[in-house]
Amino acid sequence: MSNLLVQIGKDRFADRKAPQPIAFTRNAEYDAILNDLTNVPHAFVLACMMDRQMQAERAWSIPGIIMKQWGTSVDALDSRSEDEYIALFNEKRLHRFNNNMAKVFKGGVRRIKKVYAGDASMLWKNKPSSAKVVYDFLQFKGVGIKIATMAANILARQFQIAFSDYYSIDVSPDVHVRRVMWRMGLIEDQDDIASVIDCARELNPEFPGIIDFSAWEIGREYCRPTNPRCNECSVSAECQKRLA
Repeated sequence: MSNLLVQIGKDRFADRKAPQPIAFTRNAEYDAILNDLTNVPHAFVLACMMDRQMQAERAWSIPGIIMKQWGTSVDALDSRSEDEYIALFNEKRLHRFNNNMAKVFKGGVRRIKKVYAGDASMLWKNKPSSAKVVYDFLQFKGVGIKIATMAANILARQFQIAFSDYYSIDVSPDVHVRRVMWRMGLIEDQDDIASVIDCARELNPEFPGIIDFSAWEIGREYCRPTNPRCNECSVSAECQKRLA
C-alpha cells in the first residue's frame, strides 16, 4: 500500500510552527472569526455543521454572515428564534437546504449554551481523547461521522490542539478524498465509504485522518474529475492513474 499520502500528512503534522491563520472562506473578516478559537470558538463549531453538499467556502462563511447581522456572542445568537433563523437563511440564500440548516444552526447554538455554558472550546480543552472529541461533535443535531472527524482533524492538524491520542480521527470520506484513493489504487470502489475509512486505518493506524487534508487538497487542485493535472501531483509516482 502507498505510504506517500501518509508521509505528506506526517511531514505537515510534524511541522509544529506557530499555527497560521486558515483561509476557510477567503474573506478576511469571516476567516478572522473562524480562526479565533479563544474568543469565538463557537464560530468554528457552527461552520463545521454547515459544511455539507455545497462549496466549502460558502458553507464556512455562514457563521460570519449571521454574526455580522446579529452579533458574535452565544447569548446574542441564542436570543433569535428558529423562525428568525429560517427567515434569515432564506433571505440571504445561505445554504442549499435553508430551512433544515437554519434549524441545525439554531440547534447548535442552543447546545453550546446549554451543555457548554456558551464556551464551545470545552469540546477540546484539557487534552481529551480523540474518541471523546468525535463523540461530542456527533451529539450535535445534524452532525454525522464525516463532519465530526473533519472537525477533530482540523483542530489537531491545523489548529494544533493537543489530544491524548489520534486513533479515532478517521479520514473524512469526501468526494475528493475518495477519488484520489481510488485513482491511486488504494480502494476498489470509491462509493464504498467503509473501505475508504478502513484503508486509511490500515495506512496509518495511530492517526488515520492524517491523510485527509493532503488527499482533499490533491483531489481539489490536481486530481480533478476531468483533465487531472497528473504531472503536477505530489503522489503521481505512486498513482495507478485510473481515469475511467
